[in-house]
Amino acid sequence: MSDRRVTLDDLGAWLIKGNADAVDLTGRFAADPAVPTWCVRPGYRVRLMRAGQPVVFWASGSRGRAPYGVWGVGRVAAAPRPGPPGEPWTLPLDLTILDEPLRVRRELLRADGRLAGAEVFRQPQAANPSYLTVAQFAALRDHLPAPHGPARPG
Repeated sequence: MSDRRVTLDDLGAWLIKGNADAVDLTGRFAADPAVPTWCVRPGYRVRLMRAGQPVVFWASGSRGRAPYGVWGVGRVAAAPRPGPPGEPWTLPLDLTILDEPLRVRRELLRADGRLAGAEVFRQPQAANPSYLTVAQFAALRDHLPAPHGPARPG
């Protein structure tokens, strides 16, 4: 994880990652775009998670196999639930994966200087959850379709 400690004052959104090289995320979300839960690593960040906080789904993997980047935006639905000792916790979510044309590609986000310092770029292998600061989440929202971002001209 990052050396920087997340605080609620500067938390814009939690960022959870799924590795499309390890799991067929494209197939899974084509069948059902709802993401009711995701695994998160126990630690101080999980203890900061509250219902209603924004959460971003980031698809990662080997470049070129899929349009990696932000695939969905939603909310934490409830406090994370502990797993067995030494195992991940379960994070209840109200999150739906965006249709493929609406997903925001990693390359576009990396090129946005406001997002260049995001933890997902600095430490892509870090465990879930990652995070975006208030400023980074505002920058991401500029790239998202309504209702998560500004209305875009047709």
